[in-house]
Amino acid sequence: MGEFEDRRRYQVVVNDEEQYSIWPDGSDIPTGWRPVGVSGDRAVCLAHIDEVWTDMRPRSLRDWLGTRD
Repeated sequence: MGEFEDRRRYQVVVNDEEQYSIWPDGSDIPTGWRPVGVSGDRAVCLAHIDEVWTDMRPRSLRDWLGTRD
């Protein structure tokens, strides 16, 4: 992984608009975000997000368009 290998652990977080991100494990999660229960290295967390975040539109837009799953 080049000169810098990221050995930190992360957790997957989601907001009310069902947008996903990762956040360093052990750090305070920003207001408006909550953990989803998945943690690990960066690759594990990003793989989970890739699997579950299939519609990039914010929830409010999906609701407005009537396409909420």
